[in-house]
Amino acid sequence: MNKNRLEAFSDGVLAIIITIMILEIKVPEGENFSDLLPLFPKFISYILSFVYVGIYWNNHHHMLQSVTKVNGKILWANLHLLFWLSLIPVSTGWMGEHNFAKATITLYGVILFFAAVAFWFLQNIIISSEGENSILAKALGKNFKGKISNLLYLSAIVISFFYEMLAASIYIIVAIIWLVPDKRIEKVINSNE
Repeated sequence: MNKNRLEAFSDGVLAIIITIMILEIKVPEGENFSDLLPLFPKFISYILSFVYVGIYWNNHHHMLQSVTKVNGKILWANLHLLFWLSLIPVSTGWMGEHNFAKATITLYGVILFFAAVAFWFLQNIIISSEGENSILAKALGKNFKGKISNLLYLSAIVISFFYEMLAASIYIIVAIIWLVPDKRIEKVINSNE
C-alpha cells in the first residue's frame, strides 16, 4: 500500500476529530459577553485538546515521512492510534461540561496515555518493518520525550484522584513539551539526502 493513502486517511480522521470537538461548543442563548462565561471551561478543554490533536497530526506526519513501505501491521497500529485519538472529543466535552471534575480529568488522562502508548506502538512497528538502521530508529534514539510523557501521564492519572487541577496542569506541561518543535526526524532525513 502507498503511504499516501495512510496519511490521507489519518489526516481525514484527525480533521473530523477537531470538527466534532468544536461542534460540542454550542452558541450561547444570550447576546451579551457575559453569556459567554459558561462556555469558558468548554473552550479551555477544547484548546487543550486541539493542541494535542495538532501535536499528534504534526508528529504523525513527520513519522510517516520516514516510512518507505506500508504493511498490514502498520495499518492496524495506525488504526489503533486513531481509535484512541477519536475518544478525545468525548472526554474533552465531558471535561468542559463538568468544569474539570475529578472523573473527567482522570478519563482525559487515560485516553491521552493510551494514545501515547498507541503512538509508541506504531513507531516500534515502523522501526521493525524498516529496520534498526531506519530513519525513524536513528531519529528517535532513546526517545526521552516519549518516555517522560508516558510517566507524566501515569502520574497525572494517579494525582487526578486527589488533585484534579494539578493533574490538568501536568497534561498542559506534556503538551508544552511537545509544542517545542521536534526536529529529530527532519534532521535525519536531511542528513540522508
